[in-house]
Amino acid sequence: MKFAHMGDCHLGGWRQPELRELNLRSFQFAIEKCIKERVDFILISGDLLDSAYPSIETLKETFGEFRKIKEANIPVFIIAGSHDYSVSGKSFLDVLEKAGFCKNVSLFEERNGKIMLHPTIMGNVAIYGYPGKKSGMETKDIERIKLHDSPGLFRILMLHTALRDAVGNLPIDAVDHKMLPDVDYLALSHLHINYQKEKRVYSGPIFPNNLPELEELKGGSFWIFDNGKIRREEIKLKDVLVINSELEDAFKAAEEIISLFEKEILRDKIVLLKLWGILKKGKTSDIDFQKIEEYMKKKSVFVFLKSTSKLHVNEPEIKMDHLDPANIEEQIIKRFEETNPNKYNSIVPFLMKALQIEKLEDEKSQAFEERVLSETKKILQI
Repeated sequence: MKFAHMGDCHLGGWRQPELRELNLRSFQFAIEKCIKERVDFILISGDLLDSAYPSIETLKETFGEFRKIKEANIPVFIIAGSHDYSVSGKSFLDVLEKAGFCKNVSLFEERNGKIMLHPTIMGNVAIYGYPGKKSGMETKDIERIKLHDSPGLFRILMLHTALRDAVGNLPIDAVDHKMLPDVDYLALSHLHINYQKEKRVYSGPIFPNNLPELEELKGGSFWIFDNGKIRREEIKLKDVLVINSELEDAFKAAEEIISLFEKEILRDKIVLLKLWGILKKGKTSDIDFQKIEEYMKKKSVFVFLKSTSKLHVNEPEIKMDHLDPANIEEQIIKRFEETNPNKYNSIVPFLMKALQIEKLEDEKSQAFEERVLSETKKILQI
């Protein structure tokens, strides 16, 4: 028996078109590998899509890949993850299933306080599944699951959740693997990590899903189970170069940064620039990023990304004594305005309120960002 185990594909998830395309190409690489290896079936343990309601373009691309799998006569078994899960129970995974491209194995019923999972049978294999949910809400349910009998069959359990053994001391909801039913293979996704202990395997992402993952993982992965042996298949279509730079002078930053890159081979690489420090001269907006980006284009960089989250301006200290804890935010803003007079100070409270807007259930990240940006533009009257 040979099968592939993948998950956390997050198709359509990147905002940058180059990385969104590379994410798709990584998925295509995995599918081509499965076809070449002639696997008996494929498991996708959640987050095939980055949203329960992806764009039409993402759907077209996804359907195209599943058509290749079907033409190769390879069955696909799937569960929803925290991203492509919908509280209504309806998502585009249902469309894939109705088109005959895959089988959702999340078949269960509540019985006497327990959640009884029913198997999907394929030959001598019984596949069980339970979906991931938003904010780790599936963890309490998973502790109640039981498996319907399937004597004599190779049992696979697919879950999209966090295992306590994998997250260690992180303060997040997680499942104790000792409370799970005994199976022959536990196909996991959700944590974007390289993890394989005994029969417990996290698929890892097909492609890194954010900047920290690009820096740490450099690429994607999936697993192949081949007659009892488990091997990790790496997916690395582009090299990732990370450069850290401490800045003090925003006006000289572009020249300093470019000089760092002069020592590197940049062609066709994903380049991530991480800026940090306290600016003693100028602000982040004074850094000539256009000059840096033009340099990157000349060097034929595949995509240039930058992070300024750890770059700060040397702000005057605001004394915190004698503040009323009942309205501390309002008082801090008032003191800042007194020490930093500016015609735009009057709109600060409105901007803060706009930036506190919460993301809606199943709202795509890009749509949420556009909504926040729209509210901000109204306040700034631009």
